[in-house]
Amino acid sequence: MFPRMARSPAGGSAASAHLDGQTKLALVALAVAVLVVANDFTSLSVALPAIEQDFGADLTSVQWVINGYALVFGVLIVPGGRLADIHGRRAMFFAGATIFAAFSLLGGLAPELWWLIGCRALMGVGGALMWPSILGMTYAVLPDEKAGLAGGLILGAAGFGNAVGPLIGGALADTVGWRWIFFLNVPIAALAIAITWKTVHLHESPDTEGRIDGGGVAALSIGLLALLVALDQGSDDGWTDPAILAAFGVAALALIGFGVLDRRAGANALIPPDMMADRGFASSAVVVLLMSAIFFAALLYLPQFMIKELGFSALGSGAGLVPMMGTFAAVSFIAGPLYGRLGAKTMVSAGAAFLAGGMLLLGMTAGSTSSYAGLVPGMVVLGIGIGSFYSSITTTAVTAVDASRASLAGGIVYMCQIAGGSIGLGLNTAIVASQDSLSEGVRLAFLVDGVLAACGLAISLAFVGGTVDRERLRHLRWHHRAHA
Repeated sequence: MFPRMARSPAGGSAASAHLDGQTKLALVALAVAVLVVANDFTSLSVALPAIEQDFGADLTSVQWVINGYALVFGVLIVPGGRLADIHGRRAMFFAGATIFAAFSLLGGLAPELWWLIGCRALMGVGGALMWPSILGMTYAVLPDEKAGLAGGLILGAAGFGNAVGPLIGGALADTVGWRWIFFLNVPIAALAIAITWKTVHLHESPDTEGRIDGGGVAALSIGLLALLVALDQGSDDGWTDPAILAAFGVAALALIGFGVLDRRAGANALIPPDMMADRGFASSAVVVLLMSAIFFAALLYLPQFMIKELGFSALGSGAGLVPMMGTFAAVSFIAGPLYGRLGAKTMVSAGAAFLAGGMLLLGMTAGSTSSYAGLVPGMVVLGIGIGSFYSSITTTAVTAVDASRASLAGGIVYMCQIAGGSIGLGLNTAIVASQDSLSEGVRLAFLVDGVLAACGLAISLAFVGGTVDRERLRHLRWHHRAHA
């Protein structure tokens, strides 16, 4: 049903852990492709106040610039993985990158907010085609012995893109304007297409029998959209308003309908039943769902807090995120080797613990009397958690299933990340909007996120990655003592 794929078709042997020059070039190409998506997402976070001002909008409306993209990305990323398995990863990557670049250009020309939100949603279509293809190609060009490196490389490149995104976005917003954040995507996407075309060559067999579960996609889309609208408008209209209650009802019915339709779709289900029956994969997906409100909330509300409460400029708020984003990028690159030494249980659980700890620290320090220095420890701890958790949980989930399902598995995990992040961001926005001040709203929202992360940590400790490999830990301690 799913196409078989050689592990290292870019030039290396699947039996060898050695990476030849062609494989290294292919990995560089894929890292550049990741930068297209990663830089765009975070660069906009510091530009939202400028977009608010230009369009005369409020925060609950402008957050859809982030959430509209994330919602479409999250819902379509699994069909994107399915399409990559059916038609080939290279083909879907090129299609996605072209869509992403085209609507980036149109978004930069947006005359009003809803035009911009629409372009962002269509950019999400491009991103949903790109991401599982990139992930699948990265695992494909590496030998089995280097599987841990794939997650570290992708999340490391994403971390670097995320880290420089706020700096680039802030600099552009303060100088030539936020629209250039969109225009910048066009040449970066063109570069990624050119390098990937030249260096990444896969031996793939099309899955001619595969198809997309259109009913499941529609039901999931309607359910998540209705839920986000209810969370977005509930704080303004009141949680007992008939329209809000109706939106929650539609969300519940649509999500239940998605479960029924997906089960009936069998092997073509958006989330195949046999994959979710795998305890290791299913528990990884649930943990990602719980943990993903954190990154979205920090990325949106830390710059808002710095600009509106601490008086930072857009560029200053981008620089202010460096303790979190720089730590995230650095840790992502070393998480792959550490995963190989310590194993899934230790790395995923440690990452979840840092995520919970970082958000609780930020929640305790964010307030009307907080200084920037008070935010730094929480941001550093959070950055360690983001860098160690996401690369490790991605590798854990993808390697829990057959290699031919790498793109689909990566797509499901990322769907959980984006869906959890979108719902979490909607919940955070509802909490912030319900408070008398931004600082109090941010403080309360971050504390709620910390509690959700603690629940994810508990599930990780109980179910993800088997048991802690004590032999590996003893060997690592001996190794460090021997080289002290």
